[in-house]
Amino acid sequence: MKLKVLLPFRIFLEKENVQRLVAETSQGAVGIWPNRLDFAAELVPGLMSFETDTKQEVWLAVDEGIMVKAGEEVLVSVRNAAGGTDLGNLKETIRRDFLRVDEQEVDTRAALAKLESGFVRRFAEFVRD
Repeated sequence: MKLKVLLPFRIFLEKENVQRLVAETSQGAVGIWPNRLDFAAELVPGLMSFETDTKQEVWLAVDEGIMVKAGEEVLVSVRNAAGGTDLGNLKETIRRDFLRVDEQEVDTRAALAKLESGFVRRFAEFVRD
């Protein structure tokens, strides 16, 4: 299989001859083999591993995104990714960088909801007057 990991502004990784891939989705871990049917899945922040034809296992920390398998090509589009050989460091990267962004996003969305509700309330008062 051909694996391509895409970030918003660049290609993070392109690898050919991938024999298997395991990623964490919103429905749990999913394994991909070359003959698996085509599909799409929502990725959650976590670890992704793949094995090449040289039997080398590679680990990546990926942020939330989407994964699509179409034929021999697997496209992974995520907001952020990091690679390395030390799993402890990769897990810490997920906790420190990827999950923290999600907390900031929740706070931002809550602030926007307050602004929107205030605008709607004031507009309704203006229309009544």
